[in-house]
Parts: sequence; structure tokens; C-alpha cells
Amino acid sequence: MPLVSITDPNDPRLADYRFLRDRDLRRGDEGLFVGEQFLVVEEMLKRPGVVRSVLVDERFLARLAPQVPEDVPLLAGSAELLERIVGFHIHRGVLAVGTRAAVESPSLDDLLERVPPPGDATLLLLEDIANIDNMGLLFRNAAAFGVDGVLLSPRCHDPLYRRVLRVSIGHVLNVPWTRSRDWPNDLRTLRERHGFTLLAAALKPGAAPLDEVERPPRVGLLVGTEFAGVSAAALACCDRPVRIPMAPGVDSLNVGVAAAVCLHRLSRADRV
Repeated sequence: MPLVSITDPNDPRLADYRFLRDRDLRRGDEGLFVGEQFLVVEEMLKRPGVVRSVLVDERFLARLAPQVPEDVPLLAGSAELLERIVGFHIHRGVLAVGTRAAVESPSLDDLLERVPPPGDATLLLLEDIANIDNMGLLFRNAAAFGVDGVLLSPRCHDPLYRRVLRVSIGHVLNVPWTRSRDWPNDLRTLRERHGFTLLAAALKPGAAPLDEVERPPRVGLLVGTEFAGVSAAALACCDRPVRIPMAPGVDSLNVGVAAAVCLHRLSRADRV
């Protein structure tokens, strides 16, 4: 790897890292994303073609350097200099810039090419999940329970946002995903063309208790926001709603927790 010792905050090789906090929400338009902390950056480095460069506190150089491919620039400097460059204290010691196209599936068809056909498969379907922590937790759950792919509605938060990646501890990179271009009709496509049974986690009349639901061979679990829940339009595309039985006086859980409970019930025995 080309190791570069950085001493000048105006070094042109640092352009991707300047004032990251102000630029985070524009990263998608630039075709880039930023990962921070070792667990996330190490996951990025495992995937050829993902990482554009790495910026590391020189105190952690010995730990990271052996993992960086020869064609990826490794930029090292003092903690004080790195803070001046990015605009905040990097208490986790490392940042990396990645290329979005190397991670995100460009379409639903592309995502489904990575799902086992025609046998057992599990999809997680996310509608309008805008909370950063919930998005990260949902991807961590998806990885934990062997989900084959994640489909996001257009209004979901960006999974490659820096904090989402951190909360997911890098598992956004481990589960194939894409953003729907035709929501909720893509849900209907999954049912009618690809043989998925769609279950919506929703507090609706007639919702089946989760512990009474048998896992279909090809299943998609739909979850929505904690306050609005699953939309009527999306629910109409599903086979049926399901609910988690709970003690009296409690009717719902955090969406990340609820998804974990449902995915555990629906997970394939050979994947967990």
C-alpha cells in the first residue's frame, strides 16, 4: 500500500475527508461513503474495490497497515491534525472513504440475482425507516439471522451514512440491499413473480400471533416506522399481518427489537 505521512492539512490527497460532518448528507450524490472505527473499516477492507483511501491516526498504524491492499492509499497523521482535517475528534482512530457502487445493488432485479433461487430465502423489507440508529440495528439483525437481502422504500435513511454503518458494526456491507424504485409495487412483484410470502409486522385486526406462523420457504418480513407503522398501501401488497404476543399493557416494541424477534422466528435453521 502507498503509505503517506500527512503533515499539511491542505494536502490535496485529503480532499475526501475535509469537514466530513458538513458533507455527510451529500456523500450519496458524490458516489462515496465514509466508514469510521476499526470494525467498520476492517469490513470495508475485506471487499476488493470498495475502499478509495484510508486515513488513520499514526498511533494505530501498526494495527491497520497489514490489512490495507497495495493499491489503496493509507494516509497517516497525528490525532490533532486529523481533527483539523475532518472537523471533529476522531476518537476511534480511523476513517475510510468507499465507493457506493461497489456496495449497493443497483436494482431489485440485481438484488434478487444474489438471493438463492428457487429455494429457501429471507428478505427484510423496510418502509420509511428514517431513524439512524434503527437503520443500523436492522442491518445488524439482518446479518445475525441470515437474511439474504434487504429492500428499502425510497424514504428510508441512507444505509451508508457514517453513523448507520457504525451502529451496524459494518454489517450494512455484509447483507445485499437496494432501494426500491417502485414502492409498494415492488412488494407485489416479490409475491407474484418471485414466489415470496410477505408478512407485515403490524398491529392490525386479524394479525396472526408470530408463534403460530410457520415459516414459508421464501419469506419477506415488512416493518415500518414505530409511530406510523406499515402503510395501508404496503400492507395491501402483503399476504397477511403478524404480531408479537406481549403482556397486557404493552402493545409494541422498538422496530429494531421487533424485527429481531420476528427474524429469529422466521430464520432458517441452517443460517443461524
